[in-house]
Amino acid sequence: MERHYVEVFDLRRKSSLYLTYYLHGDTRRRGMALLTLARSYKAAGWDIAGGELPDHLPVVLEFAALAGPGAGEAPLRRHRRGPVLIHRALEAADSPYRHVLAALLSLLPPPTRTDEEAVAKLAAEGPPNEDVGLDPYGRYGHGEFAPPDAFAPPAAVPPPPVPPAVAVPPPPTHRTEGLR
Repeated sequence: MERHYVEVFDLRRKSSLYLTYYLHGDTRRRGMALLTLARSYKAAGWDIAGGELPDHLPVVLEFAALAGPGAGEAPLRRHRRGPVLIHRALEAADSPYRHVLAALLSLLPPPTRTDEEAVAKLAAEGPPNEDVGLDPYGRYGHGEFAPPDAFAPPAAVPPPPVPPAVAVPPPPTHRTEGLR
């Protein structure tokens, strides 16, 4: 069972138990989503223990059980596409865990047409990626990310004129106070 769990939930992207992954992928936006989720738990008076991320499905379910309808269901509704995709992946793998996800989905409102389309797209393309560096912008010639004539250096600007020096009298070299 341990090997099956690791294979299904840790090694397959379509059945990862981290719900923000399905909405944001491994992008910078996911970090903000995790922070928002953790803050909503804290605002409800619940502190996550055990070092797990706040979007881990068992953590989200524990919060739902403790917070009850409304606040407890909010994270599940917000990230409903993840459990739908996880359920589909578990069905395809004939995993016994598919029954747990089926029970969870039966407790949520039915998916909207938009949800179904988003899940189909997510299943086909995977979670969003974040393009970093210059490679996503393409290459030209010998590795440049833009054609050589794309950038022209700014024209040289002459330095501003220096105002003429103002004559300042030198400080006194001796002390004249107290002399009569």
